Amino acid sequence: MSSPPRRLDSVCVFCGSSNGADPALIAAATSLGEILAREGLRLVYGGGGVGLMGACARAAHLAGGRVLGVIPGFLTLAERPPPMVETRVVASMHERKMTMFEAADAFAVLPGAIGTLEEAIELLSWRRLGLHAKPIVFYNPGGFWDPLFALFTQFIEAALLPAEFAGCWRSVDDIGELIPTLRAMPATFMAAPGVTTLI
Repeated sequence: MSSPPRRLDSVCVFCGSSNGADPALIAAATSLGEILAREGLRLVYGGGGVGLMGACARAAHLAGGRVLGVIPGFLTLAERPPPMVETRVVASMHERKMTMFEAADAFAVLPGAIGTLEEAIELLSWRRLGLHAKPIVFYNPGGFWDPLFALFTQFIEAALLPAEFAGCWRSVDDIGELIPTLRAMPATFMAAPGVTTLI
């Protein structure tokens, strides 16, 4: 018997901030913003008005959705928060990530570079430590994230991670499947290393 779908209110989207990104990726981010608005889900994101971030936020807002941007003060000039959406300016990158984490029920990881990778790895690390059970789904067009997934497999094969780590995340190659996949993920914790019981 399958589990009932998760109840979600807010989805945090991690993605690239480069305006030079492939137009197909910008279009996918735009589509996700529209989907979030249509589904009544608040978008939580990094607060910028550039790249995939800005495309997703503008699309969600224009479609009547709720949007919360979170950005450290030192990035406001470079990433230019859209004036039409709610933006929370914080003191540091650490505060930005924690604010986004606390505001979201689930996480979507779109293509990006080193910043997106750092955000995704921290989320997965916290899952490994048993600190949360929020679902994480990667949008993986054309196998964009396959090298990262191969590295995870290498960790498991080397007995550096337990096999169940592979259940901490999912991957889709159709942006329309992202929200249904988030909703379908089981709400289970991983045991932290050396911990057999979680309260």
